[in-house]
Amino acid sequence: MYSLSYPTAEHECAARAIVDAFAGLDQVEAVLLVGSCARGKGTADSCLDITVLISPGLPPEVRAGLELHWRDLSQGEVFERLRGVGKYSHVDLGFCDGRFLPHDRGWTDWPDEFEVEIGNTLVYSVPLWDRGQYLTHLNERWLPYYGDGVRRTRLGQTLVYCRNNLEHVPLYVERGLYFQAFYRLVHAFQEFMQALFISRRTYPIAYDKWIREQVVETLAEPGLYSELVGLFQIEHFESAQLADKAKCLEERLVQYIERVP
Repeated sequence: MYSLSYPTAEHECAARAIVDAFAGLDQVEAVLLVGSCARGKGTADSCLDITVLISPGLPPEVRAGLELHWRDLSQGEVFERLRGVGKYSHVDLGFCDGRFLPHDRGWTDWPDEFEVEIGNTLVYSVPLWDRGQYLTHLNERWLPYYGDGVRRTRLGQTLVYCRNNLEHVPLYVERGLYFQAFYRLVHAFQEFMQALFISRRTYPIAYDKWIREQVVETLAEPGLYSELVGLFQIEHFESAQLADKAKCLEERLVQYIERVP
């Protein structure tokens, strides 16, 4: 649970206006502050991230009506003032029905958002308004972590995709396809992050940002963070150094994930 910490008065006023607009509607179960503002990390340039938790199984036209309601509301003066505070200070509002499902993926797909969605909705959030039943049900269902059978399956799949990308890096380096090799290294890094959090039974915030916060503060692995930073300190891009970095990440895969019970 985090404490409310708005970076500006305009952020706070916009959040209150959203609560006033959605709280008490029959289709709405909760209004959640998420993102950097929910964790006390927001700045004047930060967007105001809001998740409106809605009842599961709503007819498409009802959900469309809620989205239209927000579209009209977002043109109001309070939100215009927020947009004038910083370069990216706007409201990023999404609707969630709490039905979290893993997605099928292919060999070249990035990690899915299954764990990220659960984490940002239920762990790294602050309820601004809550009807009191559905959000409690979701917390009981998904926290502190989902079932171990699903976890083993998810971890095994993620490791397979991560190793597949790592194995492609030296092959592309040999062919002189350095940008593709780098792309695969970044791809593998995000899968490493996904596997790392699954192995620790901890929900992530993201795989492409807030890396220091997640590795150092959430997982308490400052040494690993330093090693991950070193992966992207590349002196000679068109060289075998990219293949060396892939080997280094594979070693971290064994050390921090595969050897952990």
